[in-house]
Amino acid sequence: MTIERAVIEHGGALDRAIARFGGNQADWLDLSTGINPEAFPLPEITPEVWNRLPDEALLDKALAAARSYYSVADGAFIVAAPGTQALIQIVPELTQPGEVAILSPTYQEHHAAFARAGWAVLSCPDIGSIPATAKAVVVVNPNNPDGRIVPGDELLGLAQKLGAHGGFLIVDEAFADAHPEVSIAGQAGGDHLIILKSFGKFFGLAGLRLGFAISGAGIAKRLSERLGPWAVSGPALAIAVHAFCPSPLPSPREVRGEGGLDVDALSFVPGAAVEEGGGDADVSLSPSKRGEGKGEGQNVTILGAFRARLLARRALLSAVLQRSGFEEIGGTALFALVHHEQAQALYEHLCHRHILTRKFDYAPNWLRIGLADEAGLERLEEALR
Repeated sequence: MTIERAVIEHGGALDRAIARFGGNQADWLDLSTGINPEAFPLPEITPEVWNRLPDEALLDKALAAARSYYSVADGAFIVAAPGTQALIQIVPELTQPGEVAILSPTYQEHHAAFARAGWAVLSCPDIGSIPATAKAVVVVNPNNPDGRIVPGDELLGLAQKLGAHGGFLIVDEAFADAHPEVSIAGQAGGDHLIILKSFGKFFGLAGLRLGFAISGAGIAKRLSERLGPWAVSGPALAIAVHAFCPSPLPSPREVRGEGGLDVDALSFVPGAAVEEGGGDADVSLSPSKRGEGKGEGQNVTILGAFRARLLARRALLSAVLQRSGFEEIGGTALFALVHHEQAQALYEHLCHRHILTRKFDYAPNWLRIGLADEAGLERLEEALR
């Protein structure tokens, strides 16, 4: 017997696409998600981490690494969870329901979670349309699917305003890793502001199920109590420590990846520079930030190169869409949003070629298209002709 759950359309539903359009998983190019197609290299995990319950020392190490990576303010608290979705389910139940305003259209699970918890859910197109009666506000920043970014000062002002009468702001920063300057984690610290972070999207490890909440002490305590002990697996915590603090430094060829990396892409990374010598372009930081082969400078270098490859891949997707005559109306570093008068028919056309994209019932002229490797982009471009 299975438990039926109200279905919210998401990307990544490859099994349903196969059931309708045939083929097997290996035949399909899945561009329906907002997940980095390049998975961050995994560390060697000792048998003890698999065998034992995750202990406090490993959890503390992972939280410290996350605090550093996300530049969390000193006065804020950080909580680990088995995916951001788990936090989205819990947050509406932490206080008595009232009115919640959600900047829309956006990730629909926020609406569903608040509605289940008894809140009156209002869909608002922008900050200015949020009613004064709202007890809570949800902003996905950058937004999914259109990539809208609300400036940090506006979000902080809204959080203060809500906090003045016991309310709070939730900022879902699931897609902010590629552009850290968008994040307001460095200004968090009170229960009037909850910031959600997704690990799997940027690092290409969505199956790991790991997310974080950044908030004040009261919210953090209630979240931890609701999650219970051992909420995150030991392997997930160990992988997070490795990804947030990668070591050792790979060779220049490993940094670029097998397919190579256009060194011009590194201009996307603040503070990153490219040194040339011996025929190989090396990825490094500006002299004022360069490490001695270890430590924080090295970590920033590895993550900067990883981020640069992601942004270069995103630029290639935009180029394919432009050459194919499609109007790109938004997106993030992990996907593009296109407008097409016959988007539903285009979705079906691509499915018949075993390419899965993300369609929207509420916006029938939109398609969201995720990232692919070079071969996948060639296949997409061929199908769009």
